[in-house]
Formats: sequence, structure tokens, C-alpha cells
Amino acid sequence: MKHITSRDNPTVKRLHGLAHSSRDRRSHGQTLLDGPHLVQAALDARFPLRELVVSDQGLERDEISGLLEQCGGTPVLHLTDSLFAHVSPVDAPSGLMAVVDLPDAAGHGAAFDASLLLLDTIQDAGNLGTILRTAAAAGIPDVLMTPGCAHAWSPRVLRAGMGGHFCLRIHEGVDPVAALKDYRGAVLATGLGKGARDLYDCDLRGPVAWLFGSEGAGLSPEVAALARGMVIIPMPGAVESLNVGAAAAICLFEQVRQRRAARR
Repeated sequence: MKHITSRDNPTVKRLHGLAHSSRDRRSHGQTLLDGPHLVQAALDARFPLRELVVSDQGLERDEISGLLEQCGGTPVLHLTDSLFAHVSPVDAPSGLMAVVDLPDAAGHGAAFDASLLLLDTIQDAGNLGTILRTAAAAGIPDVLMTPGCAHAWSPRVLRAGMGGHFCLRIHEGVDPVAALKDYRGAVLATGLGKGARDLYDCDLRGPVAWLFGSEGAGLSPEVAALARGMVIIPMPGAVESLNVGAAAAICLFEQVRQRRAARR
């Protein structure tokens, strides 16, 4: 275990960059997992850890001590509480972080035949992480993201995803037109356009490419033009729209419900 006490230490500067700068993450090809839950999720998925970073208070927690033992030969950096808080990507540090390599974000030219999500310029880290977690829970294998989306592997998106990342194939910087060119399933977006159908009246038992757009502007015209059908989520209450994370959850789990009913 290596003990570090100075902010001027190059390792501290590197960790701070990984926590707070997308440029540094891409430059180093690494990111940070914050908290024992994410570290355990990575271990369960056999996702390799490069380093573990622990604080003074973290060493006093049985859960974290157990994870350090479980990680065996993984290098461990021990930071003072103040240094750990300095490099942590969150306001309430957990006492444990892990450095991991960024996975290959390419995925260009891949062919898709199962249900998938295509996310268009979704920039809020909390929304993006929630959608990724929901997709993993619903058994969606692939999530495609256009260049305008937030970085899927940023610490805040990872924290919101709660381990869902490790159950998905995440394709960043995707050309949506090329990606769906040969897709044989339904391609659906939510909205109020002409010909839109009630979600609960749609047959969702087959493969569906679900299109979800940004929090404010929705789908870009280019991505909206890819939709082969429009669905409406019934809302009897006095609201005009739903958060994109909530809308994605409703659609994906209606598909789960229909598929389960079909197997009975």
C-alpha cells in the first residue's frame, strides 16, 4: 500500500484529472469508479481494476477492508481524508475508488438484431446513468450514443448507473443512420406526432430500437427521421411530459411485460 500525503504528488494530480476532466480521462484512457458498490460490481463482472484508492476513513470500514482483501494483488493508494476529498468526483466521498481502463468505445460497423437503445444528445449525467441502469435491468444488450451525449464512462454517469455499465455493450460516437440502416426490428420514438399509437396498444414482443432524445430539445431531426413508428405514453395526470429516464423505463418494462406474457 502506497501512502500519499501531498497535493503536489503527480498521482494525486492524475486522479484529480480523471475525476474532473473528460479530456484527462480520454488522454489517460482511464476513469474512476467511486464507492464500494461500483467496485464490487466491476469485480463481479470480471472488469479489471488498475488501482484502488482508499482514504483514512475508508480503511476503518469493514466493507472496504473486505474489498481490499478481495482485490488481492491490485495496487492500493492510501490518501489522507482531505486528499481523497480533493480528488473525489462526488460531494460526499465514499472512502474507496478504483482506477479502470476505458473500454473500446468504437462499435462502428456493428450489426444489431436484438432490442437496443439509441440515445441522442442526452447530456445530463444523472439521466444518462439512470437510463443505462434501466437498460441493463431490462436485459437490453446494446446502447448506442450519438456524439452529443455525455461521456458514458464519466464518474458521475458511472455512479448513477450503479453497475449497469458492466452488463451492457456501450457504443459511443455512433452515426445513427449507419447504425440502423440494416436493422430489421421496429424503430420507435415517443412523441405526439401524427399516427402515434398508445404504448400499451403496441406489439413490443419483437426486437425494438428505442430512440430517446435530449432533456430539452428531444430527438434531432436526423434521428427522428429514423423512427418507423411513434408511441405515446398515456398520462392521465396534469403534466405535459416525463423525464427521459422515466420515459425510457416505462417503454422498456412494457416490452419486458409483453414478452413475459407471451411466454406463459
